[in-house]
Amino acid sequence: MATALFDSWTDKYDTWFATPMGQLVRWYEAELLLKFLEPLPGEHILDVGCGTGIFTDDVLKSGAQVTGVDLSASMLHRAVDRGGKQFSGLCADMCALPFGDNSFDRVFSMTAIEFVADGATAIRELNRVVKPGGRVVVTSLNSLSPWAKQRLQKVASHGHSLFEQVTFRSPKEMQALIPYTCETKTAIHFTRQEAIDRVEVLEQQGMEQNLETGAFLAVCWDKPAGS
Repeated sequence: MATALFDSWTDKYDTWFATPMGQLVRWYEAELLLKFLEPLPGEHILDVGCGTGIFTDDVLKSGAQVTGVDLSASMLHRAVDRGGKQFSGLCADMCALPFGDNSFDRVFSMTAIEFVADGATAIRELNRVVKPGGRVVVTSLNSLSPWAKQRLQKVASHGHSLFEQVTFRSPKEMQALIPYTCETKTAIHFTRQEAIDRVEVLEQQGMEQNLETGAFLAVCWDKPAGS
């Protein structure tokens, strides 16, 4: 059921990020991802919930080799087409990753964990497959942001297939899932309805004030050596 749902959103997902607002959102989200992940040439990195590979592409530019997993075959095929020789993909569930312990130098997951009710299991899996000393970055839509509230209101009033089973979490709720010391930051400190020429100012203000209400919530940690 979930697989079919995501399959139907393949084109909509890419189309949104091609809009003027979507391009700005993508830029700020990718900037925070790369700041936290710090990918290096030659590393083997796992992208969990890679979707159509829009954000995978930013990591591939670092010279890393990336393996992407996603529930949706349709989205994964798009990612494979986009990723080139440095990318390989397979269909898999983030709560049961088909890899051995300590397999990857770094692991990241972009806005996928909100579609998993059992977030603790997902986090354990991401942490299991990263090497000791390796970094994990997980991002999600922040429950404290206007974007999340608008989407929940849309579900309540008109229904919205993609977000009917979603679990939005706050920075504190995400931190509670992580068994190690972690760093948390948010981005996208503007609404979807904001005028394009106001976005840069609002984003800069939000980042300088270190607000916890940005729509894009990112958390990162390093797996302790010997784990």
